[in-house]
Amino acid sequence: MSNIPKVLYEDNHLIVAVKKPGVLSQSDGSNNEDMLTLLKSYIKDKYNKPGNVYLGLVHRLDKEVSGVMVFARTSKAASRLSEQIRTLKFDKRYYAVCKGTFESKSGEMIDYIKRNEFKSDISNEKDGKLSKLTYCVLKEKDDSSLVDIHLETGRHHQIRVQFSSRNHPLLGDKRYYKEGKYGLALMAYSLSFYHPINKELLEFKIPIPGDGYFKSFI
Repeated sequence: MSNIPKVLYEDNHLIVAVKKPGVLSQSDGSNNEDMLTLLKSYIKDKYNKPGNVYLGLVHRLDKEVSGVMVFARTSKAASRLSEQIRTLKFDKRYYAVCKGTFESKSGEMIDYIKRNEFKSDISNEKDGKLSKLTYCVLKEKDDSSLVDIHLETGRHHQIRVQFSSRNHPLLGDKRYYKEGKYGLALMAYSLSFYHPINKELLEFKIPIPGDGYFKSFI
């Protein structure tokens, strides 16, 4: 496959790579490219591995979202990384461009989110799952804001749902805003976690993209 993702780090236990917008995290049965298949092909070719290549998916990014992802190369690594996600030791940060300017330039959003098949909505404690994030507005321009987001929980479409519910939808979000000339203005720019074997703290960051809605903030 020609569209091999950019690899930021790899060893015998894990591989960290950058997902481009429009690429799935894992196959959905369509002909669209997905990170698992692309990286399995990369590993198979680079190391001349016969047979099937093991690669564990421990977290996801929406198809429209770009950013840093980690994959496990052993089942032990997959289990330990998944445990870090459950115990909130897995740190994810995002950049987003939102509609409008914020009255509070930093703060916390706490909601209960209920997932439907293709969409999620703000719900209540009984029906939804606790969803938390903190944010900080970095820049404002032309009735839009560049926001740095620290995601504390990882619910389906969480960032998109929480910001749209407060009248600050993400630009380019065709599901929760339905306006825009570019793709979804959301990227996972930072990922940190403890190495599943040697326990070393690993942190990976990528720069803000210079296209789409991010371009005016460069």
